[in-house]
Amino acid sequence: MLDRLQALADRYEKLSELLCDPDVASDPKRLRDLSKEQSDLQGAYSAYTEYKEVYAQYEDAKAMQGEKLDDEMREMVKMELEELGERLAGLEERVRVLLLPKDPNDDKNVIVEIRGAAGGDEAALFASDLYRMYTRFAETQGWRVELMDASENDLGGFKEVIFKITGKGAFSKLKFESGAHRVQRIPVTESGGRIHTSTSTVAVMPEVEDVEIEIHDKDIRVDTFCSSGAGGQSVNTTKSAVRVTHVPTGIVATCQDGKSQNDNKAKALQVLRARIYDIHRQEEEAKIAGERKSKVGTGDRSERIRTYNFPQSRVTDHRIGLTLHRLDSVMNGDMGDIVNSLSLAEQAELLERENLA
Repeated sequence: MLDRLQALADRYEKLSELLCDPDVASDPKRLRDLSKEQSDLQGAYSAYTEYKEVYAQYEDAKAMQGEKLDDEMREMVKMELEELGERLAGLEERVRVLLLPKDPNDDKNVIVEIRGAAGGDEAALFASDLYRMYTRFAETQGWRVELMDASENDLGGFKEVIFKITGKGAFSKLKFESGAHRVQRIPVTESGGRIHTSTSTVAVMPEVEDVEIEIHDKDIRVDTFCSSGAGGQSVNTTKSAVRVTHVPTGIVATCQDGKSQNDNKAKALQVLRARIYDIHRQEEEAKIAGERKSKVGTGDRSERIRTYNFPQSRVTDHRIGLTLHRLDSVMNGDMGDIVNSLSLAEQAELLERENLA
């Protein structure tokens, strides 16, 4: 581990030199790439620097034990060694986590798709509740939310809603949200007061740049149509809505929420790239799924990941066995405990795999 840390520290210091080089400063792309690389190494470099300082203090305190000391000084040295030993253990654990392989998508923006699944109108209403929950959570993180496309039912719920969340680390915090979300409550459409169970599905995909997924004009078909709202009523009479079909894969993306046809086409292509990339990403993860326990799931939208029980004000994440009895605050965007617990579960799984390697 120390050899890896020293190599990391050497690279960090080399990057500092390169960033002061006039040739690098005059090349915006290289400057941006090197700055990002150094930023990614910052946490591990700082932890390693602190580790070396504490280790030196620990060695000095151990050397003092071999000297002739009075009882009071010997007790002080003993206490210092215990304190420094605890700090070293904590720093070692912190460094081990920082050295874990990082998901290359973690810092990316995300495109989120929510669909009402089993449960008809109630599933669509719950889909709108989930959209509000993620929007509120994004606000607490200082992220920006942009609605890309939505299809409403007559009750104001979403049969489907697609939106983009822009902000540093968005994918790292939301990537575990993909899957089936189950709700248990009395629907507004239920006259007998019975509790119903419905589901909505969530798919979280990293935003993809053009250079990562190249889509050729010859491989897509673009159709235009009039935008429509709840119940299929026409919103406008111009064909500003756009449907883009990727012919080789059959993947379709639609957008009608933009101000113009060009705007809608650009957004639809964003969604299309994200969907194609997500399929490739899930195929790659499926290849290694048998090699790990996947405590936090595969990201498959058919996998039931969480239950929201309104009568008991309870939300349960089935992958890690986490239950919180404050459903109202969670639905209002207070998702920190859930997000952090899932991230820690992933870290624990990765550490276990490192130990077994």
